[in-house]
Amino acid sequence: MVNNLKFESQKLAINYFIVAAILFGAQLMMGLIAATQFLYPSFLFETFDFSVARMVHINALVVWMLYAMIGSVYYLIPEETGIETVGIKLGKIAFYILTAAVTVVVLVYILVQVGPAEESTIWFINEGREYIEAPRWADIGIVVVVLVFVFNLFATAMKGERTGIMTVLMADVLALAGLYLAGMFFTDNISMDQYWWWWVIHLWVEATWEVFVGCLAAYGLIKMIGARREVVEMWLWIEVAMLFGSGILGLGHHYFWIGTPEYWWEIGALFSALEPVPLVAMFVHVIYDWGKETGLKGDTNEKTMNNTPAFAWFVTNAFGNFLGAGVWGFFHTLPQVNIYTHGTQFTSAHGHLAFFGAYATILIGMFYLGVQGKNGIKVMKSTFASKMAISLITIGVLGMTVSLTVAGYGQVLVERAQMGATWEAFFVSQNLVWFVQGLGWRLALGIVTFIGFLFLIKDLLTISKRYRQVTI
Repeated sequence: MVNNLKFESQKLAINYFIVAAILFGAQLMMGLIAATQFLYPSFLFETFDFSVARMVHINALVVWMLYAMIGSVYYLIPEETGIETVGIKLGKIAFYILTAAVTVVVLVYILVQVGPAEESTIWFINEGREYIEAPRWADIGIVVVVLVFVFNLFATAMKGERTGIMTVLMADVLALAGLYLAGMFFTDNISMDQYWWWWVIHLWVEATWEVFVGCLAAYGLIKMIGARREVVEMWLWIEVAMLFGSGILGLGHHYFWIGTPEYWWEIGALFSALEPVPLVAMFVHVIYDWGKETGLKGDTNEKTMNNTPAFAWFVTNAFGNFLGAGVWGFFHTLPQVNIYTHGTQFTSAHGHLAFFGAYATILIGMFYLGVQGKNGIKVMKSTFASKMAISLITIGVLGMTVSLTVAGYGQVLVERAQMGATWEAFFVSQNLVWFVQGLGWRLALGIVTFIGFLFLIKDLLTISKRYRQVTI
């Protein structure tokens, strides 16, 4: 098949998207195994334990999103700067090194799984730190690969045109990479270790990743519907101002259990909930302008949208972000509520909807932009598979969120409120009818999500066959 992409940077982006899609599938598969083990603890016992399935599920989530993010940047760089990415050969080498390293790490997770609590385990199996459990050697390798990526981004932006999107990306990616270094500190004091660990996780997902999503939204809206650059970049700068403030202050809602002053709890909860607001405002403003000024062409009523499936995922992102990170996050992180909900299935419900709504959706939208560019499709319309994919995945994740919220409610009522958070209370709550049924529905809707994923892969692989290859 002819590759219509003229920039090597965009061809490299497609490679990143392919690996990201594979890891996305692995994440869902591991989630199904873990969800089954919640209901049937003997399932794959001592062959593939729950702790391993959960670890791979969570780490695959983080890694596939990082792959898709790097791919998205390599895809948009040439179009924003007007030149080929500087150091692209180095970028290709880094891609293959990273992919080989990720493959080795995943195989170790699956085949070796755990080791003794000593230095060799930290270096060669995993560090035991949720979300960033890569062994030490891979930790260092990731830093090297990311440094290459950051260098390529900065060198290209300094040489080519520097738009508002590129300027924000430069600041954001530097912060994203720098924060990872904070997570490499390792101390024997678990409170100190958790403190630094949360600096990585929280400031990644609630500051740098949110700004990153804003950059992708701005780029995608310009590309898909011809949104005015001054409008999207205005909201992007507002988002930067709010997120670097609210993201840092929002960190306070994670300090609940580690002895920091109480005023952090309210500050953290309030600012954490404000984070999705600018992104939703950007969408509303742009869509209003588009409908009013550019949505119609003369008397033909021809819509100017050129990638319907990607646009659908971008819109899902705006409101999924608001619902998952904003609404579900807010009612769960208020300290007066969090004292009961912390560590229950409420946390899992918020996590599922927030990661999906805020990040997965827009990155899938970028997959479709990549398919459109690679195949030279001028106007790409949704197919049956496109509609099934977004419908099933969205229904599945929303359903899992509600199911986990119901299970969490049962936990809070019995385990925390009635029985006082004892070990006995924990085990009693695991047998509650609402808890068990909630986890049963979570498994069923996880299967719905996985079926939606299969439609998504089918669509990404076949949607181009509907079109004659026309260079954009």
